[in-house]
Amino acid sequence: MIKVYPVFFKKNDTSYLVYIPDFNQFTEGGSFAEAFSMARDAMGTYSLAVSREQLPAPSSYESALAITKENADDEDFSFSDGVFSFVDIDFDEYARKLKNRSVRKNCTIPYELNEKAEYLGINFSKILQEALEEKIHQII
Repeated sequence: MIKVYPVFFKKNDTSYLVYIPDFNQFTEGGSFAEAFSMARDAMGTYSLAVSREQLPAPSSYESALAITKENADDEDFSFSDGVFSFVDIDFDEYARKLKNRSVRKNCTIPYELNEKAEYLGINFSKILQEALEEKIHQII
């Protein structure tokens, strides 16, 4: 499911600050490109915590501007006079990438077993993945 949401970007001293009105979310990036990517990431992360029905409908520019003036602007900083853009997000692809990423796990094995496995050039990650898949298959 691909949607496009309005987003405001504003340069601040050393970074680009981001406000996403439909999600009432703030983020930032060191460059405009990074800020754009972080906006997409903030929306994707939000989508993982709610059901599809709870995702907001994208606002028009006028609605987004009104939301931004009400919720994000203050006397010291105004997002509403920053750069406006629409940012797309494929919620299905975001969830798929997140679920398929690798995570680092630390495990302890006996020294002698480690020495023999390294001597034989055994890939520890591959062996652990295969063993976990087999164990899960037995349980399920």
